[in-house]
Amino acid sequence: MTDPVPELAPSAAPRGVRLHRWIALLLVLWIVSLVITGWGAVHWFLPHQVALERDNASLRHRLGQIDALQQQIANLKNSDAISRAANQDLQTTLSGRDEEVSALRADVAFYERLVGAGGQRHGLAVHSVKLEKDANGSWHYAATLTQNLNRGKITEGDMSLRIDGARGGKLLTLQWADLLQKPQAPGQPFQFRYFQKEEGTVMLPAGFTPHQVTVILHSEGRTIQQAFSWDEAMDGEPADPADGS
Repeated sequence: MTDPVPELAPSAAPRGVRLHRWIALLLVLWIVSLVITGWGAVHWFLPHQVALERDNASLRHRLGQIDALQQQIANLKNSDAISRAANQDLQTTLSGRDEEVSALRADVAFYERLVGAGGQRHGLAVHSVKLEKDANGSWHYAATLTQNLNRGKITEGDMSLRIDGARGGKLLTLQWADLLQKPQAPGQPFQFRYFQKEEGTVMLPAGFTPHQVTVILHSEGRTIQQAFSWDEAMDGEPADPADGS
């Protein structure tokens, strides 16, 4: 007699199927949730990405504008500095030109007085001499020589100075070589038609008190001497040409 075949439990197979179905359903739901989440993220992120790119582009544009403005400011500063320097140079030049014009006007006025039709005519003479002390202790001299007796004729020769004074309670005369501190120094040459200014530098010894300056001119075999008191020489006052000898 054969053994009877055991019967399966009626609920065993359906329970396993239901489990697999639940797992499959959960997987599907998980995948769907991922899809929905991804779709939502993409649709949320894209507008923000576009806006972010737009903001970045605007920021780069503004940064470019700032760089351009900073460069313009630097250029304007450089241009302003150049303009200020050019203006300063121009002012200095104009000031120098004004001084030159004033000096030329003074020379023209002096020339007009010298050669005017109604003016008195004189031969070679010393119109004035002026001495000023320099910072280094030397003395700068400027002697103006004139002549209007022979109009158009060139007068030439040489000039020297002599200064009389006292030192240590004794009278002392400083000759041209003493003033230049050069033995046998030649006179200062001149050549002009109507007037000329002769300038240079001389030295006075320590303790020397000057009283008188004499300008000595040698021209055409003649010697002309004109004396000025020290006060006249300091002020640059003109002398009377008739006083020359």
